Amino acid sequence: MRDKNNLIQVLLVEDDPMVQEVNRMFIEKVNGFSVIGVASSGELGRKQIEKLNPDLVLLDVYMPGKDGVELIKQLRQELVDVDIIAVTAANDTKTVKTLLRHGVLDYVVKPFTFERLEKALTQYKNVYKQLNYMDKVSQEKLDHIIIQQNKKQDVSLPKGLHEHTLNQVNDYLKSMNTAKSAEEIGNEVGLARVTVRRYLNYLETVGQVEMELTYGTIGRPIQLYRLKQ
Repeated sequence: MRDKNNLIQVLLVEDDPMVQEVNRMFIEKVNGFSVIGVASSGELGRKQIEKLNPDLVLLDVYMPGKDGVELIKQLRQELVDVDIIAVTAANDTKTVKTLLRHGVLDYVVKPFTFERLEKALTQYKNVYKQLNYMDKVSQEKLDHIIIQQNKKQDVSLPKGLHEHTLNQVNDYLKSMNTAKSAEEIGNEVGLARVTVRRYLNYLETVGQVEMELTYGTIGRPIQLYRLKQ
């Protein structure tokens, strides 16, 4: 098992240098991820996977020489333990089905928004953190992970709420040891108290956050928030 404090290490397999840099920038904006290398072809990708041992590969399909489909087939035949998300302009049914059958965890079609890639990475992180640090997993625990993941994918945010900001608030809540006010949380994540309160109220509504009242020196109640245990 890997060190729980480590970032999720990502290898980019993409032949376009400009796209490489955009993807790198997007990935490193998402909390918990680090790009440890790039490769411009399937052949180089295979060498980098062996050398760097990444947790996750963001894989393009259309590349010179060995393409993404050939690379994933080789990796699966060799039983290489690496997770793969396809990030590609290939959207024909045959290619999509081939990659899904070979175990890609998500399929992000170019051109894509930061929010779509962020969603793919966040969903991966939520499962990765729970599974990759366990020696064994029970049916009950596995069902819980899958059901919770499906719920997260199905939930549409209310108008005016944005997934990126929600993830900012959520990530900070996970780091907290004690309950804090909306103002304290806002100061830490760089958001206005009113904005943070809207996201906290949403998280409370969907059952992920609990609120408790405490009283300050002037007697006015203060709302404190924490993630539900």
